[in-house]
Amino acid sequence: MTTPLSTILPPNSLQSGVPGPLYVKLRQTLEEAITSGRLNYGDALPAERDLADHANVSRVTVRKAVDDLVKDGLLVRRHGSGTFVAKPVSKVQQSLSRLTSFTEDMARRGLTTRAEWLDRGLFHPSPDEMMMLGLPADALVARLGRLRIADGMPLAIERACISAEFLPEPLQVQDSLYAALEKRGRRPVRAVQRISAYNMKDPDASILGVPPGSAGLSIERVSYLRTGRVVEFTRSIYRGDAYDFVAELTLSDT
Repeated sequence: MTTPLSTILPPNSLQSGVPGPLYVKLRQTLEEAITSGRLNYGDALPAERDLADHANVSRVTVRKAVDDLVKDGLLVRRHGSGTFVAKPVSKVQQSLSRLTSFTEDMARRGLTTRAEWLDRGLFHPSPDEMMMLGLPADALVARLGRLRIADGMPLAIERACISAEFLPEPLQVQDSLYAALEKRGRRPVRAVQRISAYNMKDPDASILGVPPGSAGLSIERVSYLRTGRVVEFTRSIYRGDAYDFVAELTLSDT
């Protein structure tokens, strides 16, 4: 349903109070209406023209405020239907101090996980894969691209690469890659991760259900066997609005 305008903001309220850009005031007013519950999940936002007339601002001002809220994931546009309050996102936290699989990490939190395969098979390695895995050009690699979903919410896109020596039948991998590697005695015992900020681009944004330009995390993981040999090279994209990485720091004795 469409929420009455008077519930969202009083007429001419943006022109009063502290000075500042009108679109920022409108954005803050709409955000407060969402966080306070005056606008709930699934509620339709009034039309831009109605909002502009009621608030005594231009439609450009309304559009900019709404665009910001769509980009932040608080509102969602549905083509031909309008703009609606998005489903609240509960953040998942993952520790950086333990080497676990996505499946194991979500299971500890009591979340139900599943994966949608994006690609899976044996391929000739790219130059990057040869360098990272220490492979000759005539080797084969297993590539596994998956959309990782927890409690129905798309959280991450993982694209893993493993030497075919360690994973000769990638089509047999079910939920957990690490479980499949462990069966072959090739589960990694340590890893190095590089995490950087990332602005979502299509097709990744569409797959994760977020607008292009949304904040995300780009992660590269290189995992090692006990012998020191690289077993896994994975590139992942995580939703920034739904995932936090947490590290515990302690005071060094030296």
